Amino acid sequence: MHPATFAVTRLTLTDFRNYGHMRLEPSRPLVALAGANGAGKTNLLEAVSLLVPGRGLRGAEFSALARQGGPGQWAVAAHVVTPTGDMQVGTAWQPGEDGEAASTRSVMIDGLTQRSAGALTGLLRMVWLTPAMDRLFQGAPGDRRRFLDRMVMLFDAEHASRVNAFEKLMRERNALLSENNPDGAWLASLEVQMAESAVAVAAARLAAVGILARHVALSEHHGPFPWAALSITGAMEDLVMQHPAVEAEDIYRRDLARGRAADRAAGRALAGPHRSDLHVVHGPKAMPAELCSTGEQKALLIGLILAQARAAKSLFGASPMLLLDEIAAHLDPARRTALFGLLETLGSQVFMTGTEVSLFDGAGASTVVYLVDGGQLSESR
Repeated sequence: MHPATFAVTRLTLTDFRNYGHMRLEPSRPLVALAGANGAGKTNLLEAVSLLVPGRGLRGAEFSALARQGGPGQWAVAAHVVTPTGDMQVGTAWQPGEDGEAASTRSVMIDGLTQRSAGALTGLLRMVWLTPAMDRLFQGAPGDRRRFLDRMVMLFDAEHASRVNAFEKLMRERNALLSENNPDGAWLASLEVQMAESAVAVAAARLAAVGILARHVALSEHHGPFPWAALSITGAMEDLVMQHPAVEAEDIYRRDLARGRAADRAAGRALAGPHRSDLHVVHGPKAMPAELCSTGEQKALLIGLILAQARAAKSLFGASPMLLLDEIAAHLDPARRTALFGLLETLGSQVFMTGTEVSLFDGAGASTVVYLVDGGQLSESR
C-alpha cells in the first residue's frame, strides 16, 4: 500500500451481520467484492465504515448489526495505515447490563479503550457511495444536507461534533419551549450556544464547498464523469457570507429569541443550519442535477465523489479510502473501465461491490476480486 494514503490492511469481523468470523487482508489497493444479493458484500463495506465516527454507511442501529442466531453482540477490528503511522483500531457493541440495547459502541485504539467513538475522528478519511444515494438530487433536503456534512467531514474532521452540538442544543431548546413557563435565562443561554454552533457549522460548509470549487476549477473538465458546481441555499450560510462570525452569531441569537413563540407552535426551530440545502448543477450542461436523466445523475454523483477524493488528496497529500457499493451496476463497459482507471490513478484504497465477477473485467492489476457467498470470502483473481 502506498504510504501516502489511508487504508485497512487487515479486517476482522466477529458476529457482524451475516459474518460469524471473517478475516480479510487485501493484497491490492482496489478490492472488488462480487456475489449475489444478500451474500454480505455491503455488510463488509458497512463494517469498514464503522472505523470512523457515526453509524456507518447505512445509519443502522447498533443492535441491528449483531448476527442473527449469534450471541447478540458484534466486533470489528482492523490494522490501519495512515500517513502518520500504523495502528490497531477496534469497535464493538453489546447489550446493556439490563438487556436493553445500548446506544453507544466501544472503541479501542492500539489496545487502549477510548471514551467514545469520537476518538476515531480524523484517524481515517473516507468517502462512500451507496445505491440509496442514487436519488440524492431528487430526494429530501435532509438527505443532501447529510451528504454535504459528510463531505465537510472529509476536509474538516471536527465538523460532526459541531453538527451534533447544534442538534443537541436545539433539542434542549425545543423541550424547554414546550413547557408552560420556560426559564427565560436558560433559553437565552441555549440560544447563545446554538448561535455559536450554527455559525461554525455554516462556515465549515461554505469552506468545504469552496475547497471543492477551487479543485474543480483547476481540474480537467472532460471525461466520462461530469464535474459539478455546488452551492448552499440557506439563510444561515447567507448570514455567514454577509457578516463577520461574531456579528452573525448575534443576529441569529436575536432571531431565535424573537422566534420563540413561532418555534413553540411549530414544535421545532424554524431557522438554522438544519434548514439548509445543497444545490448541485451538472457543470458541462449547466443544468440543475434534479432535471438531469437518471444516468446523468449517477455519473454526476460518481464525478462528485471522485472530485472530493482528489481534492482531499491535494489538500492533505494523502488519498482517502473509498467505499463504492454496487458501483458498476448501471455503468456501461466503457464507463466501468474508465472508472477503474481513474481509481488506480487516484491511489486510494477502494472497496467496491457488484453482483457479478464480470463487472470487474475492465479492472487492472491493482484490483483483487473476491467472491462473497454466505459470509465467506474466496479470492477469484
